[in-house]
Amino acid sequence: MEKNTEEQDFIYLKRLKRHHDELRWLYMELYDNSSMFAELCENLHYFYKERTQALKQLDVYREEQPDWYKKNDMLGMMLYIDNFAGNLSGVEKKLDYIENCNVNYIHLMPFLETPEGRSDGGYAVSDFRKVQERLGTMKELEHLTASCHKRNMNVCIDFVMNHTSEEHEWAKKARAGDGEYMSRYFFYENDTIPEMYERTVPQVFPTTAPGNFTWLPDAGHYVMTSFYPYQWDLNYKNPRVFNEMMYHFLYLANRGIDIIRIDAVPYIWKELNTQCRNLKQVHTIVRMMRIISEIVCPGVLLLGEVVMEPEKVVPYFGTVEKPECHMLYNVTTMATTWHTVATRDVSLLKKQLDIVNHLPKEYVFLNYLRCHDDIGWGLDYHTLLCEGIEERSHKQYLNRYFQGLEGGSRSRGELYNADPVTGDARFCGTTASMCGIEKAGFEKNEEDMEKAIRLDIMLHAYMFMQSGIPVLYSGDEVGQVNDYSYKENSAKADDSRYIHRGAFNWKLAKQIDDKTSVSGRIFHSLGQLEKIRKSEKVFVCQADTWTVDMSDKSVLCIGRYYEGEKILGIFNFSEFDKILGIQGEDERYTDMISNQTVKASEIKIPAFGFLYLKR
Repeated sequence: MEKNTEEQDFIYLKRLKRHHDELRWLYMELYDNSSMFAELCENLHYFYKERTQALKQLDVYREEQPDWYKKNDMLGMMLYIDNFAGNLSGVEKKLDYIENCNVNYIHLMPFLETPEGRSDGGYAVSDFRKVQERLGTMKELEHLTASCHKRNMNVCIDFVMNHTSEEHEWAKKARAGDGEYMSRYFFYENDTIPEMYERTVPQVFPTTAPGNFTWLPDAGHYVMTSFYPYQWDLNYKNPRVFNEMMYHFLYLANRGIDIIRIDAVPYIWKELNTQCRNLKQVHTIVRMMRIISEIVCPGVLLLGEVVMEPEKVVPYFGTVEKPECHMLYNVTTMATTWHTVATRDVSLLKKQLDIVNHLPKEYVFLNYLRCHDDIGWGLDYHTLLCEGIEERSHKQYLNRYFQGLEGGSRSRGELYNADPVTGDARFCGTTASMCGIEKAGFEKNEEDMEKAIRLDIMLHAYMFMQSGIPVLYSGDEVGQVNDYSYKENSAKADDSRYIHRGAFNWKLAKQIDDKTSVSGRIFHSLGQLEKIRKSEKVFVCQADTWTVDMSDKSVLCIGRYYEGEKILGIFNFSEFDKILGIQGEDERYTDMISNQTVKASEIKIPAFGFLYLKR
């Protein structure tokens, strides 16, 4: 039965009362502007009233079940709407396929209005309340999210709050000299202050977009552009910027979104004589966002994009008493995974996993092998240097390895943002191509294809064993390889990231029932792993997770324990079969894939193979 207006207002006022004083204190500390705070509160009530009854009911359920997203049934998939199904309505028609992938959380890559040719893959938003016409409408988005909710699927979108497109209405008015709108960005009439910033602020894209400012001849001013010249940084020192962006945030939440990914979180506050990264005001803003969502739409999760090693991203979770993001990406572990593939040495990966495993269980990481972006080699070089591995030469080795140029590599892919001065570069490619499926298919080499498929499946099995929520990149479930057609498109040819942003190959999807095909073998194997994960309670986020010392540096062992149940995952990162034992243990386990009994003191594991052992 629907709650009446009086009951709903009571729920809202109860939430507001719980959070009002802290929200006001944080807001006034940052802005010291009571009238703007009053306006914010008035609009919070407006967006609450605008929220549909179905979403309000979902909010209440999730308030009562705060760990709803920490269960072992969560599996994500990232996809581009146009590449996957043409438009939003097309995605809705493909929900049966997504469900068949055992996915219940879909991340729709950026789809809001952006200028053609100057969109940075959708991260240069010109209208936060309009879908790109070729992709659909806000009504179609609402219809899609409602359909997903009927299937118990969650929908994630990106909220790009660090900057807008230069085509945004604010930017157009600022360029025209309107002081009110210039104050929403960082405008300077000469290079004095920009040069002061440049002394301490690192460059995001030193080769393709050097510097942190862009000169606008028509406006006679410099404007801060941390990413690309057409992406203008917003000035969150202006309370009008914060308020208006929170209204956009709530508007999008009210379209039925369950998870909002905050893009480039560490960058959103700027101060002279700092690196303009990870400043304390960033945490104030994210904490206010969390409070605002808990007042208006407590069923919505905040996912932070913070590209740093786990121990440094931890502050973005906040504290148990004053939480910030619900979830963060496990970026460094992803990069370290591919380092392990290239070196066949699990030592650094084991150390990385140990750090994550020792963090409080309240902290939830999203784990992934590949995503829409490049791989930056932000590894723990201090540890590697102690082993005699120098940063520059190792980055060069990794990039050569994954291009298939060194180390017996079967990988294929391309560099991104290669800097000839520093020797630094990032890498682009799909999981399948990096595992050797592209090369083996091109050469029609069955033996190499067997190894490549095994490596691909092993890496997914390892990802599912990590602490947190696994996320697939659309196409990985069918072994889709690199798409080089981007080079024929002048708007994309200079951005090698499009090599793994190709259109989804539905021909491969039609092969999934053929278990002898490459796509069928991968899809079936991942489905088996996904069903194991959903049926075994040891895969909940709250489970104890640890690594086990093994006698071979190319073999990784991860243990999971929860409420009396224990599973060991053993993963061979080398191209050689192994026979080894777990020191000091002689128990017998059941291999959950083959159903055979395995003795802990004598474990046989094939090249690029894995075992899921249950006690």
